[in-house]
Amino acid sequence: MTDPLRDLIESSDLAGLVRRVERLAREGDWDGIVALRDRCREAVERGKQVWAPAEYAEYRLALDAPAGHAAAVVADGKGRYGQGPLWEVAASTHTFDDLDPHLEAPTVRALVAHERAIRGEDVSGADIDPSILPVPLGLEPWEPAYPVAVYGPDRADFPEAEGTPLTWTDLGEPAERETDEGPADALLELVRPWWEDSSGHAEAVQVRGDALGAIRALGPRRVRIAQVPPDEALAAMVWAGASGGAHGRRRGTPVGRVNAWWAAAELLGYDEVPADLGGFGEELAALRWFRWDPGDRVGGWALHLAVEDPDDGVAWALTAVDMR
Repeated sequence: MTDPLRDLIESSDLAGLVRRVERLAREGDWDGIVALRDRCREAVERGKQVWAPAEYAEYRLALDAPAGHAAAVVADGKGRYGQGPLWEVAASTHTFDDLDPHLEAPTVRALVAHERAIRGEDVSGADIDPSILPVPLGLEPWEPAYPVAVYGPDRADFPEAEGTPLTWTDLGEPAERETDEGPADALLELVRPWWEDSSGHAEAVQVRGDALGAIRALGPRRVRIAQVPPDEALAAMVWAGASGGAHGRRRGTPVGRVNAWWAAAELLGYDEVPADLGGFGEELAALRWFRWDPGDRVGGWALHLAVEDPDDGVAWALTAVDMR
C-alpha cells in the first residue's frame, strides 16, 4: 500500500509536509499531527532535512490543539526554530485553567501563568513558585497594559505600544561618564539577544549630569526626543526585553517584564525588587524618562532610552539597534 506521508518525508518535500500539517489542523486531527511530527523526527535522525515541518507541527499543536495536546509540546527547549517560545504560543490561545492540569515543569507553569496574567486572566489563585519570575504575578496599578504577541498559523506579530511623538533637539556637550555602570549593564541586559545572538549592537552609559548629556556621551549631536511617563518607558523596556531581535531567540513578554523590573530597580539603587511595590512605582515616577531616536532608523528593532535622577544628578542612556 502507498504511504503518502512516507513519500513526502523520503523526498524531503517540505512544502508538502507543511500543507499536510495545515490540512490536519483544519480537520482537527491532532493525533495525525503528532504522528507526522514523530516520523519527521525519526527521519531527521537518518539524515533527512525535515526538521522544519516537525517544528511547524509542534507550533500548530501549541497554537490550535486542545489544551492537553498543546501542553504536551510546551517544555523547555521545545520550539527552537519557531517564531516564539511554545509556552507563549500556547498561552496566547488557551487559558491557564485549561493548560494547568497538563503542565508539569514548574518553570513552564510560571511562564504560562505570568503570560496569562499579562493578557488579563485572573490567575491569583495559581500555586506558582515566586522565585522563578521574581515579580508580582498580577500587574501593578502603575504598570501599563503591555502589548502581547499575536500568533497565527503562518505569522507572528510583536506590536509595540503607542509612543509620544518625538521632536528634534540639538544636544550640548557630553556629560562626564562614570565608572559605576551597574544600571547601565541592566539596561543592556534588556537587549542582550540583539547583540549576542543576532547582528545588532548596543551601548549604555552612566554619567554625572542629565539625560541629554548622557545621550550626547553616546555620540549623537542632534536627536528626536520626548520626555515620557514611566509607564510608556516601562512598556518599551518590556517589549525589547521580550524580543530576540532579528535572529536571536525570543524570550517572551514575562521574561521581558522581569528584565524591565530588574533594570528599574537598579536605576533606583535596589539590589532586588523592593517589598513596597506602591512606593516602588512612586520612585519610578520621580525619575525623568525619555524616548529618543537618532533619526536614522530604517526598520528592524530599536530601543533608545534615557533616564535621569534629578535628586542625585546622575543619568543613563541606552542605544540599541538590530536590523532585519
